[in-house]
Amino acid sequence: MLQLKDLPTAAVLDKFSHRYPQADISAVSSFLHLLRVASDLSLALDTCLSRHGLLQGRWWVLILLMREEQCVSLPSVLAEKAGVSRATMTGLLDGLERDGLVERIYDKNDRRRVSIRLTELGQQRLDQVMPDYYTRLRQCMAGVSEAERDVLHGILDKLGAGVPAFIQTGQPGEGEAG
Repeated sequence: MLQLKDLPTAAVLDKFSHRYPQADISAVSSFLHLLRVASDLSLALDTCLSRHGLLQGRWWVLILLMREEQCVSLPSVLAEKAGVSRATMTGLLDGLERDGLVERIYDKNDRRRVSIRLTELGQQRLDQVMPDYYTRLRQCMAGVSEAERDVLHGILDKLGAGVPAFIQTGQPGEGEAG
């Protein structure tokens, strides 16, 4: 993933706004800052997890399995909850199974139907990772008060509601009644 290390200055943003009058400089600056911090957080999380022999994709699968009542789920459900394709999930599961962190359980009546179970070794790995993760997360968030965290949740919810603007087809504003 390409990461913007050098955020634009106010002068640079002003230059862009003259060329592109649609630019809301405050929105652009906030958006780029958020992307920068999100990228840094993602890299920091990977660094933390790599100390335990994991990266985010595999870790999230283990977390999703641990959430389940009997630590068992279907690959398709895991893929949907993780927001990845079934093929990507198959690759993640293959690696986790190879390392003994999950196991495939085949249906006795239909061998095409398979469930995934978190193994004892997988639970042990989570038991090693999670205290370190929670300690580092607490340190990362220490400068943000509970009240600020509530505000942050609200802001992130509003931003999440705006994500479809990047995904929708056509030009923004098309089809709107005037």
